[in-house]
Amino acid sequence: MRAVLCSSFTGPGDLRLGEIDEPTPASDEILIDVHAASVSFMDQLLVSGLYQMRPPTPFVPGTEASGIVVAVGDEVTTFAPGDRVACSTWIGGYAERMTAKASKSVRLPDGVAFEAAATVLHNYGTAYYALVERARVQRGETVFITGAAGGVGLAAVDLGRHLGLRVIAGVGSDDKAALVRGYGAADVVNYRSEDLRDRIKSITSGDGIDIGFDNVGGAIFEQMARLMKWGGRLMPIGFTSGEIPQLPMNLPLLKNYSILGVFVGAWAEKFSADVARMNVTLMQLLADGKIRPRIDRVLPLEEAADAMRAVANRTVQGRIVLNIR
Repeated sequence: MRAVLCSSFTGPGDLRLGEIDEPTPASDEILIDVHAASVSFMDQLLVSGLYQMRPPTPFVPGTEASGIVVAVGDEVTTFAPGDRVACSTWIGGYAERMTAKASKSVRLPDGVAFEAAATVLHNYGTAYYALVERARVQRGETVFITGAAGGVGLAAVDLGRHLGLRVIAGVGSDDKAALVRGYGAADVVNYRSEDLRDRIKSITSGDGIDIGFDNVGGAIFEQMARLMKWGGRLMPIGFTSGEIPQLPMNLPLLKNYSILGVFVGAWAEKFSADVARMNVTLMQLLADGKIRPRIDRVLPLEEAADAMRAVANRTVQGRIVLNIR
């Protein structure tokens, strides 16, 4: 079967399309005919050797996909051949067939397209875990989201709107402002051309933010740490700037705010039943039109490397989807 192969941790340029043997599902896994796979920033980090895990090479990238179940493992009772599903995983999505844990898969409601389904579990799952499970947000609270036009960021804007939050979207260029406003941002800050602290203080009348949802890291996170309200929640989601920030701990002490780590992949490994319930919730929100995942473009499997380069260069708004079948 056709698959994209990563044989060295040297980046998207060295990915190759090849033929590999079809995988066999373990007892707790399902085998999926892949129809669509989304391209994430994590995928790009993984093939570049910049993620916190390194699979044995060669491996097939791809953390999220959708398709049709063709076989199930001996212990699987929740899925059957013919089911339309989406799944999240560490690797394997850029192939004609893949295996996935049944606990990290979800049946698709009628009418949900494979392309849209392949963009939900990672993006919206991260946003849901951060906002609902970790921050325990309350309607009317103010959230500032950095990297707001990217995959996870835009999902957080969209979900934040649905949850009744006042969303302030942080972007790195003015051409992304209309997109994030269309997804529910009440205010937009360009942190590359505006003074972040002055703008947030102006927008919030000096009060600051209840929730900080940071995808960028570095100096931006450090500035956000000085913009928190009393009792707020500041969440490091990722470090797309490449800089892991360091924080003077007197800042959370003085305002009694919390710093909450958000690593949804680790949560998914430890609490599979909770993740399964979240995935069902997200797919129902999608089916009901209450969330609207943004597909930047759909590309053939052969253009996976180009898709990753676009993600790395931050020219993607939402997600790129690979059309496998």
